[in-house]
Amino acid sequence: MVRKFVKSLLILSSMLIFSGILILGQLETQNEAKLYLDRSIPYVGADIPRIQGIDGEGIKIAVIDTGVDFNHPDLFGWGPDGKVIGGYNFIKEDDPPLDTNGHGTQVAGVIAADGEKSGVAPKAKILAYKVSENGEGVASDLIIRAIQKAIEDDADIINISLGINKTNAKIERGINQALEKEIFVVTAAGNDGPELKTIGSPGRNFGSVTVGATYNNLTSSLVATLEIDKKPYTVIPMVGSTKLEEPIREKIIFAGYGKIEDFQGLDVKDAIVIVERGSNVEGELLYFSIKEKNAANAGAKAVIVYNNSPGIFLGELIHEFMESGYTPQIPVVSIDRDEGLEIIESITEEKQGVLQLFYNPDFVAHFSSRGPVSPFYIKPEIVAPGAYINTTQNNAGYNFTSGTSYAAPHVSGAAALLLQKNPDLHHHEIKSLLLTTVAPVSDAYGQEFSIHEAGAGRLDIENAFAAKLIIMPPNFVVNVSSDELVVEQQFELKLLDGTLDDLDIKFEGPEFIKFTYTREENTLFVKMNMNEERFGDHEGKLFVNHEGMQYTIPFLLHYTPGSISINQQNQRLYFDIYHPEEWSFAKISVINSENGDIYTTTTTPNKEAFIEIYENSKYWIDAKIRVNGNTSNAFNIIEVNSLDENQNRIDIIDIPEKQIAIISIILIGIAVFGLIKRK
Repeated sequence: MVRKFVKSLLILSSMLIFSGILILGQLETQNEAKLYLDRSIPYVGADIPRIQGIDGEGIKIAVIDTGVDFNHPDLFGWGPDGKVIGGYNFIKEDDPPLDTNGHGTQVAGVIAADGEKSGVAPKAKILAYKVSENGEGVASDLIIRAIQKAIEDDADIINISLGINKTNAKIERGINQALEKEIFVVTAAGNDGPELKTIGSPGRNFGSVTVGATYNNLTSSLVATLEIDKKPYTVIPMVGSTKLEEPIREKIIFAGYGKIEDFQGLDVKDAIVIVERGSNVEGELLYFSIKEKNAANAGAKAVIVYNNSPGIFLGELIHEFMESGYTPQIPVVSIDRDEGLEIIESITEEKQGVLQLFYNPDFVAHFSSRGPVSPFYIKPEIVAPGAYINTTQNNAGYNFTSGTSYAAPHVSGAAALLLQKNPDLHHHEIKSLLLTTVAPVSDAYGQEFSIHEAGAGRLDIENAFAAKLIIMPPNFVVNVSSDELVVEQQFELKLLDGTLDDLDIKFEGPEFIKFTYTREENTLFVKMNMNEERFGDHEGKLFVNHEGMQYTIPFLLHYTPGSISINQQNQRLYFDIYHPEEWSFAKISVINSENGDIYTTTTTPNKEAFIEIYENSKYWIDAKIRVNGNTSNAFNIIEVNSLDENQNRIDIIDIPEKQIAIISIILIGIAVFGLIKRK
């Protein structure tokens, strides 16, 4: 199913939740609203490069989207002298790539608006590739063609904020071709969160930078949390609610629709009241402000309003129909109908709820798609502001909008600034600078989001711009097993300035891992030794401190009971399965990391297992081992660089051609014989 990485303000504002936690911005005046884009960009640190005269000048950024409205005053001009210097309309090929939807214009504005609004890299130029009319129906072949056209047009950076909800190998290959041409590729993670494993193509691509969404730098943003018996529920603060100095810990009482008569005979003093949205009287307008006032007058400390139809909603206490002089007295939050009914059914005398409202702009948005996409690499790699972004809109306007579509262009603009500062940087070096210099992102309880939710952390352009060290790789995944308890990881260190004399490494991860490191000139060697049998997936971070800057390197460690070893013999990879318990069957998948091609085989304890390969590449090995009716994983990686690919291609082609020749001769003979017989 094709998706559009954007939703309207009202829809997404009712969806900015994670594990019972919501971020929501209060309504502001139109004049204040115009500052939103200007807030997100200073928040991620773009002011420092501008002070030094770095603004994206000379950098070409391809926006593969719904086109761009190049008549907008902040994105004005089509052709060599305009902001949009080129591109292509793949929908109507005789027309210029003019945006009639607004999505591409919004994305381009975050990157390079230069007028009333100012993008991350305001002097960068845009290449507009229109692959969708409405942002909903996106053909994968048009995305691929647009990538190829961006390569032809010498783009420095490609931003793709559209995608599909599944893996598409052809899109993956197209991105890889761009990376081979040293083009930096940024993709949006998607808006299918908060469930894990919700990133599709092109965000799944190993080489691109996949970006999830956090909230904006709005001092009026609120996070709401609700827990009952330690179970979190998804709640949204209503517009007009304010933060709490400390959590409300009180019993929960059901009070019908929140009418005055619903509170008669109820002792709700200091309680958290839950009521249904709307009224049981047809045509009656029972505003949220009335429900809040009735509950407050009855002595309640807070109100939960559950929906009268499926789904969650954004409510407003402050509105044009409220009573004159009305001011909210207690916090009010909204909740999904099913969760509200669940709470009502579970109410007991001793059961308490814990409700909290507080500010937290650095928070992963509920809608932001999560990883993992593979056991061999980390996605998303980074997050950036993607909620309540006020950016350029069609017809010379500006528009509030939310989605990972608008987080991705923050990163594209940041890459433009780094590339302008140092034109000799390779795409993987830009990636390292952006990913290792992030700011931490924590949930409502002060715990950092997992790497499957936030990658390394939130974009910090100021840190990336000031960095003097490039670390490769910027994140990593390693495998250990019961028969191999030690793993080593190697990092290449490239100095942009200074020396490595004061380099210091710190480890943050599970206590059962013994961590050591050594350095030889520009190479860092890290060793992790398992001290306890703790099978499962574990994550952590390495912190490299260098000349006043801290670099963050997240990692994922697979600790499995079994293992799979590999032995290469010419074109064949031979496999050996080990497991401490008796195993009966294994399925082995071999994935070419460069093009996504997958080869599979199966084996048993007495069967030789191998797979033939024909390309030099890094191959990821994923084994599913059957043990006592259960499946156990094992992983490995092998780098193959000894194959004669040209000879392999000839061998592959020659066999079918010979077969075709033989078949052709037979068919000719049959035809001739048939003709003779008919005579």
